[in-house]
Amino acid sequence: MTVLSVNINKVATLRNARGENMPDVQKFAIDCESFGAQGITVHPRPDERHITRADVYKLRPLVNTEFNIEGYPSEEFMQLVLQVKPEQVTLVPDKPGDLTSSAGWDVVNNMDFLSSIVDRLKEAGIRSSIFVAADVDQIRAAAKTGADRIELYTKPYVDSYEKDREEAVAPFVEASKVAHSVGLGVNAGHDLNLQNLRYFFESLPYLNEVSIGHALISDALYMGIEATIKAYRECLKEI
Repeated sequence: MTVLSVNINKVATLRNARGENMPDVQKFAIDCESFGAQGITVHPRPDERHITRADVYKLRPLVNTEFNIEGYPSEEFMQLVLQVKPEQVTLVPDKPGDLTSSAGWDVVNNMDFLSSIVDRLKEAGIRSSIFVAADVDQIRAAAKTGADRIELYTKPYVDSYEKDREEAVAPFVEASKVAHSVGLGVNAGHDLNLQNLRYFFESLPYLNEVSIGHALISDALYMGIEATIKAYRECLKEI
């Protein structure tokens, strides 16, 4: 089964625009779970422009499915996740000022650093996932760090989907197979939406989880969050 984790960063962005507590990020996470989300994802950045450190602490006792925290593994980030102990930490190579994740790790050239981070997470009983491109060499390197999973950076798939979806998904199919062969679970995320998710899901032989935020929250503006989560869950149903 492929599970849906809802990234709620954009909800916090909207709240922060007024500096008050509307919408209520904690209530939104609870409601997402009640509507069928199988996980909640947050990405607390150093400037706290959306999810804040305080949000992370408040969400931990409320999330009853899977709590996934994304971020660059600075010492400050590591102290946060080691205190909060989410079910999963997704390591991304973002610079502090990046608007969003725009590339996967060069695991080969960051092997020692990532291995040490994975070791710390493993000691704390936290599942680790490394954000990577659909690149076989990087995936094999990710396995050598001791990570539990990879998260495939899916923007290249989305960008090429309309032109030739079979060609667009082919590297991700191969990446999924290679990851499975070296003992890694497979997550995916970035720009997946209601138009392209179903084909991606049907094409990959191994896919544990998708994490979707921007598109899902945008769809919810028109459809409502309950109907939107149900629609995304439908894309992930076996026929």
